[in-house]
Amino acid sequence: MDGTQILTLGLGLEAPWVLKDQHLDTFVSPHRLDLYVEAERGSLYPCPECGKACKAHDFADKTWRHLNFFQHHCYLHARVPRTQCPEHGIKRIEVPWARPGSDFTLLFEQAAMSLVKEMPVLAVSRQLEMSDKRLWRIVHHYVGRMLGELDLSRVTAVGVDETASRRGHRYVTVFLDMQRKQDPVIFAVPGHGKATIEAFSAFLAAHGGHPNHVTEVVCDMSKAFLNGAAEQLPNAEVTVDWFHIVQTFTKALDEVRKRERRHQAHPKALRWAVLKNTETGNLTDQQITALQELMSDRSATADAWIIKEKLRWIQKAPTPRAARWRITNYLRVMREAVIDKPLLKPMIKALETLKRHTERVVRRWMSGLTNARLEGMNGLFQAARSRARGYRNEANFIAMIYLIGSPVGRLLDRAKST
Repeated sequence: MDGTQILTLGLGLEAPWVLKDQHLDTFVSPHRLDLYVEAERGSLYPCPECGKACKAHDFADKTWRHLNFFQHHCYLHARVPRTQCPEHGIKRIEVPWARPGSDFTLLFEQAAMSLVKEMPVLAVSRQLEMSDKRLWRIVHHYVGRMLGELDLSRVTAVGVDETASRRGHRYVTVFLDMQRKQDPVIFAVPGHGKATIEAFSAFLAAHGGHPNHVTEVVCDMSKAFLNGAAEQLPNAEVTVDWFHIVQTFTKALDEVRKRERRHQAHPKALRWAVLKNTETGNLTDQQITALQELMSDRSATADAWIIKEKLRWIQKAPTPRAARWRITNYLRVMREAVIDKPLLKPMIKALETLKRHTERVVRRWMSGLTNARLEGMNGLFQAARSRARGYRNEANFIAMIYLIGSPVGRLLDRAKST
């Protein structure tokens, strides 16, 4: 088997395409291998519209960047014909190794996208020795193609949460199909208000779904999210995830600690001691000591910490009825603990929040749905953002969200196989 046959097999060329010539130039930097592909004289080509075998009308020289040949850049050259179809006229054919309009082969794009999923785009562009703008165009193409093929006709339960896109309170809202075991991200949009629910409703309708078919929404206690869901998803019951309840009380506890610190010195270890989960057993010796000292002096921070910790009693309720009863009794007892204690005002607000959303919190025991999955994916989104040291714009960040959490990877595999 000679070199031409090996390269032909490696490229996966099929009739009428054959490798006619190759040239390796080691006197340029970077070194490059040029492969020249042609079709046999007199070959017929399928019409791009109907697939009928037609004669070539004329040819145009095209070049594509291919995967490196060892350490050498590799370029594929071909004279691509236009067919003269009796029904559809003169049309440029599609070559099997690249998508229309691309300057890269499908194999190159698949390799690039696989790297982008694991590394910052700028780092990948440097490794592939191409501009990051050209690489982003590849990413946006496959993300757009995936969104165009997305079927949302079976969506009935969605999770909604926001993730920071950049400093200065800039956010992207992400929607998950709670029934999907893999690739659950179905929509992402800039912002974090009521308009994001409206945008999702329109997107759902445009992709085979229907807002009236959504029967469950899992989200935080944002008034914008709740109002948007009530208006745009009228048949949906809202489940407030337990994570957000704990988060509300934890923030209130930290606010009490800060207020009290203005009048009373605290050990440095106390900050993280009161914020950590004591049941995980990951407290340091200094933090354990700080908590012991806190409980002995019965300060406002100690009272706030007890209120937060008692939430575990509610969380362990076995049934929705038990959860509702525990919440009612918890609110009654804890309100008495904060009466006439000005420093505990943040905890009073947290208790009022829980009371206001009691029924939505109890739905956690009915639906069995939580935002834990979305919170986990949010960690992946922020890790990618951190590795990239931010993105040039929100469109790029949203593309990365889709790349991490949607079926873009499977789309690439299918493109390669075809």
